[in-house]
Amino acid sequence: AGTVAERCKMEAYLCYSFMLSAFVYPVVNHSIWNGDGFLSCAADPRPIFDIGMIDFAGSGVVHMTGGCTALIAAIILGPRQGRFHDSDGNVLPEPATFAAHSVSLQVLGTFILWVGWYGFNPGSTLGIIDGTGAYADQAGLCAITTTLAASMGCVSALFTDTILGIVKTGEAEYDLTFAMNGALSGLVAITAGCSVVTPWAACVIGLIGGWVYVGASKLLITLKIDDAVDAIPVHFFNGMWECLAV
Repeated sequence: AGTVAERCKMEAYLCYSFMLSAFVYPVVNHSIWNGDGFLSCAADPRPIFDIGMIDFAGSGVVHMTGGCTALIAAIILGPRQGRFHDSDGNVLPEPATFAAHSVSLQVLGTFILWVGWYGFNPGSTLGIIDGTGAYADQAGLCAITTTLAASMGCVSALFTDTILGIVKTGEAEYDLTFAMNGALSGLVAITAGCSVVTPWAACVIGLIGGWVYVGASKLLITLKIDDAVDAIPVHFFNGMWECLAV
């Protein structure tokens, strides 16, 4: 929804949301999360490549699937007016940027998402109390790795963009958008492996997740694909990165 903001009618959005959630997502979900799925790590008699695919809370199942949909939609709809071309259709020397309606609300939304991730990742244990305490330990690990990856993604994306700006223009600029999307990239990038990686590995995953976001964001601009909120770099590319990282 964020990617195609300002370019998609409500009827079209409802249609593709229905098709995605009714026909695409269930197939992806079954392939990975169902014990009979061909990618499942619990597949019988043995998982693919003897290990299967570990996606604890949905980096691939949820985020990469949604991000891929956003990429397809952005290509089909084309860029917003004035983003890459002027009113006469001539290519702009630099892509136009549209100021945020409210950076304060943008930051608030990011933190609401971050807090929600503690339901998304630790909550995917589907339990917290049992006789052994295993659920509680796993949920605790999920909370720690989620926090560390998000923090590292925020820092790496922000300062990588700042350094690139210094190299290009000689001036340092600290862009809050990169900090916020870097944090979300770290969150996406730890979602698949939050229950199985150690805290130091979560830091590395989040760090690289920030770089993946910066690189993917610039790649989309080079390809003249207009993503209004950079959801494709955050969800598709970092979902892909985490599936590989696990």
